[in-house]
Amino acid sequence: MAEKEKNKSKECIEDLSIIVEKCISETRLSELGVKSWPKWGCSPGKYKLRYEAKETCYIVKGKVRTFLHKEVDECVEFGAGDLVIIPKGLSCTWDVLIAVDKFYKFDHSSSSSTSYNDSV
Repeated sequence: MAEKEKNKSKECIEDLSIIVEKCISETRLSELGVKSWPKWGCSPGKYKLRYEAKETCYIVKGKVRTFLHKEVDECVEFGAGDLVIIPKGLSCTWDVLIAVDKFYKFDHSSSSSTSYNDSV
């Protein structure tokens, strides 16, 4: 029974993946209402993050290499023009290579759904 629970827990961790959609059309951005979302930006550096809610964001400018905090190191890169979906419960480190500006929204009404630690 304990082995079954361990495997179930591992499956949940493995489902915590970042989805990156490249080459998003203006039509899709309009359908999502991206330009009505709050905007956020940061300078280059490393930031530890934990997502308490699912976040969808559109990267206006910049470049990020994200390292997922899993048993196996995994890196996801995204940048200007990408639509990024980050699942609830994910812990990661953003290595911001080029200063970022993004529009973002969380799945619920709280705007403080990401825990930030200062530069790593």
